[in-house]
Amino acid sequence: MSSDPCPPAEQPVIRTVAMPADTNPAGDIFGGWLMSQMDLAAGSLAALTSKGRSATIAMDAMKFLRPVKVGDEVSLYASIQAIGRTSMRIHVQAWRRERHDARSEQVTEATFTFVALDASGRPRPVKGS
Repeated sequence: MSSDPCPPAEQPVIRTVAMPADTNPAGDIFGGWLMSQMDLAAGSLAALTSKGRSATIAMDAMKFLRPVKVGDEVSLYASIQAIGRTSMRIHVQAWRRERHDARSEQVTEATFTFVALDASGRPRPVKGS
């Protein structure tokens, strides 16, 4: 887990607000909702990198550092870690910020592996790799 107290300097791939429909009975945002937002952010970068369709094939372990509450702004930062012949490893960090506060704190991070796909759904070379 990153020990940096500040979010990455680049713009987030996705910025969204956690809503009541995404909560568990304790009022915290479901971990699955957060993981799906992270997958969307990684998928966006995978599509740009591969210049086409790609699919998630793996994700490394996640450790949730702190809860996300209803109304929190969630920012997802994605970066390419490695590009193979047909695959891409994309690291995603999730940060939360209370709507009325300027301070952000990291919630979790994970690395997703994507494979570039052709029109028939078969692996294809990542363009530009």
